[in-house]
Order: sequence, then structure tokens, then C-alpha cells
Amino acid sequence: MSSAPAGFAKVYGSHPFHLLLMTAGFAVVIAVVATMKPASLWNPASWWQSIAVWFVVAIIAHDLLAFPLYALVGRLMERGLRRRDTSRVPVLNYVRLPAMAAALTFLLFLPGIIEQGGPAYLAATGQTQEPFLTRWLWLTAGFFIAGAAAYSVAFVIDRRRGQQPKAGDAQTTA
Repeated sequence: MSSAPAGFAKVYGSHPFHLLLMTAGFAVVIAVVATMKPASLWNPASWWQSIAVWFVVAIIAHDLLAFPLYALVGRLMERGLRRRDTSRVPVLNYVRLPAMAAALTFLLFLPGIIEQGGPAYLAATGQTQEPFLTRWLWLTAGFFIAGAAAYSVAFVIDRRRGQQPKAGDAQTTA
């Protein structure tokens, strides 16, 4: 006899917690739209500056362009690293996570890197946007250094565990 969650999962296709989480997410979206009023999501003066348009473009750009691109890059990294990786600690996630962090922070820094809105930024902060590229590069280097340090720690821990005698092994004395 199957349990209630298993029966629910068979009919719904996932765990009941998934349905609860999705319902809560949609409730939050509805609350935000109701609070902001749908009219505030549309700018009739210049339609391309509307929040609704940017939201739809972001969904399309992610699903049709970005996801296939980073899925392909992930597969290529997986193939390339799997051939060279002989240790029991896979290196892929220690490269993938810093690369994803670098890509996301690049998107955040991009307006500053290309100096979009330079006069407004200068008026608001009294600073130029020149250091944005350098700061992003330093941040990216930090991500990869942290990934390399985490991999090194995991590799050393794995090597030490591999050298310890296992329970039941006969130890010889000289």
C-alpha cells in the first residue's frame, strides 16, 4: 500500500511540497502586481521602457539564448574535465560555480563597464565608472581563487582519508 505523498506524487508529478511552494510563489506575484497596480508595469510614452516588456524579454532571452548556451558550455566543460580528472574529487563544480558567479556579476557590472549613464552616475556619486571593469576582473579572480582553494582543501581531505587504514585491515608491525 502506498503512502499519501507517494499517491499524490503519482497523480501530481511531484512532492506535495512542490505544489505548496509554487502556490506560495504565485501568491507573492499576485500580491506584488496588485500592490503595484498593472498600469505601473506599462509605460505608454515609451513602450520599450515598460517593466512588462523587459520581463518578457528577460524570459525569452534566458530560455531561448542563455540557457542553451550555458548548458552547452557546461557539457563541454564536463567532457573536457572528465577526461583529465583522475582524482576522486570532481573538479567541475569548483570551476562551474566561480564561472557562474563571474557571469552573473558581469551582467550586474555591465552598465558600469560600458559606462552607460556616465553623467548620471557622476552627478549622483561624484565618481567615474572607469574602475568597474577592473573591479569586476578582481572579483572574478577572487571567485576562481576561492574555488581553487576549496578544491585544494577537498583534495587534501580526500587524500588523507585514502591513506588511513580501513577498519578490518590487518596492520603489520616491524
